[in-house]
Amino acid sequence: MEPQDLQDHELKAQAHEWRTRALRGEKHARGIAHALEREVRRRFSTPSNDTVYDALDLRPLEQRQEEALRPSWKFW
Repeated sequence: MEPQDLQDHELKAQAHEWRTRALRGEKHARGIAHALEREVRRRFSTPSNDTVYDALDLRPLEQRQEEALRPSWKFW
C-alpha cells in the first residue's frame, strides 16, 4: 500500500486509523501513520474539518494508563 495510490477519502481514513493504532501503542503503527499523514499534508495544504485529531488523546501511553487505573470518583 503506497499512500500516493490511495483515493483522498481512503487516505484520510487510513491516516486516522493508523494514528489511533499508534496512540494505543501498536508497535509499528507510528511510521505508517506518519507516512500517511505526510501524504495528507502534501495533498491538502489547508486544514480541513474532516480531520478529527482534536478529539484524540495525544498524551503518552503511560499517562493515559495511569488515569485509567485511577477511580473516577473520590472516596469520602
